Amino acid sequence: MIEVENLTKYYGRFMAIEDISFSIKKGEIVGLLGPNAAGKTTTMRILTGFLPPSSGTARIAGYDIRDQSLEVRRRIGYLPETVPLYTDMSIWAYLNYSARLRGLSKAKRNERVEAAIDLCHLQDYADVQIGKLSKGFRQRVGIAQALVHEPEVLILDEPTIGIDPIQIKETRQLIKRLGKDHTIILSTHILPEVSMVCQRVIIINEGHIVAVDTPDNLSLRLGGSGRLQIDVRGPLQQVTVALRRLAGVSEVVCEGQDNRGRYLVTCDADKDLREEIAALVVRQGWGLLDMQTIGLTLEDVFLKLTLREDL
Repeated sequence: MIEVENLTKYYGRFMAIEDISFSIKKGEIVGLLGPNAAGKTTTMRILTGFLPPSSGTARIAGYDIRDQSLEVRRRIGYLPETVPLYTDMSIWAYLNYSARLRGLSKAKRNERVEAAIDLCHLQDYADVQIGKLSKGFRQRVGIAQALVHEPEVLILDEPTIGIDPIQIKETRQLIKRLGKDHTIILSTHILPEVSMVCQRVIIINEGHIVAVDTPDNLSLRLGGSGRLQIDVRGPLQQVTVALRRLAGVSEVVCEGQDNRGRYLVTCDADKDLREEIAALVVRQGWGLLDMQTIGLTLEDVFLKLTLREDL
């Protein structure tokens, strides 16, 4: 659905992005992450036809952004970080106007405006002036205008910024529903949001792509070691010593009191010690209450890639 090849953009001598390449399949929800000035907004503006690239190109739904810009724009819905709303218009009037700008016929406009209002749960506010709406409802109107012409691709820049927790949850649920019928690029600074909503992540730093993968795979690839969290009923000191003696265990951290402890066990990256640990606990007559694998969080991954920290 989206193919980006060696995309580069210079502002004078300043390099915003350089040789960016990635692909997104139809129906995917992909998070675009990076620190400020990393090149996210430049990339999105090029894909939406707002800016021309200095070199390289991209194809959306088979159309080239350079040579077939109008065809590309017909297939994209865009929600910028600052939603472009006419606050003196009602929701219905604004969406109708947006559909008209997109070239929809009158009959089709009415159908699509109704559909966008229903999908974004704006039925009770269709005739309300946009200027009287809360920030959260304005975000919904912005998403509605992005999808009113039924685009194949949605590009959403910070769709949940500045809204309350309930509206954030509703917006995330809406994006997931939209992902069933649209290909979505989502840019956000809220890292847990990416883990909740996106199937893959593209991380940009200093104008270059530094990672493209699922959040889980990034955690495994960059973790450098395996970590297990184990809850054991047994003498804390004895359990700690026994775990440390296992081949492949590099560190054991214990928290607990009385006869019940939680142990964070760091293992060599190529070692899966779950069976061996379970057998040890049973053999000693202790109680294995819980065991789970602990990976890097997306925040850990993001910091490691963009700040070059050794985590």
